[in-house]
Amino acid sequence: MKKLTHIDDAGRANMVDVGNKNQQSRSATAEGFISLNAETVKLIGENQIKKGDVITVAEIAGIQAAKRTSELIPLCHTLLLTKVEVHCELLEDGIRATCTAKCIGQTGVEMEALTGVQVALLTIYDMCKAVDKAMVINQVRLLEKTKSDL
Repeated sequence: MKKLTHIDDAGRANMVDVGNKNQQSRSATAEGFISLNAETVKLIGENQIKKGDVITVAEIAGIQAAKRTSELIPLCHTLLLTKVEVHCELLEDGIRATCTAKCIGQTGVEMEALTGVQVALLTIYDMCKAVDKAMVINQVRLLEKTKSDL
């Protein structure tokens, strides 16, 4: 049986040791979608949601979340992110959120990109829950991850 790299000989969970890996330029992009009813889309577009500017708040929340991923996901490494960008696009049936995270490091940033998207979508849900009881978050996925030698 193959030993899992994150479990030590005593059966304890550990972070994967990336200490011997080279520093690389790394990037990841994730996206997700929240379906909204037509009235909610209209209210967001007219900036009439009582809690405020849904798109801006969601984008900022996504950036903050990406920066704190290692505090939320137990075995994630703490990364020094060089860039996080979250974009929320209002569509006729909901909002598509996209997050790109970048760093120079020894491990990838896909968890940061996915966390940024999820929290942006959760923020939209929170801000709109009083007016839309049928919201659904779905289609969250990693679109791309890259790494290149420095």
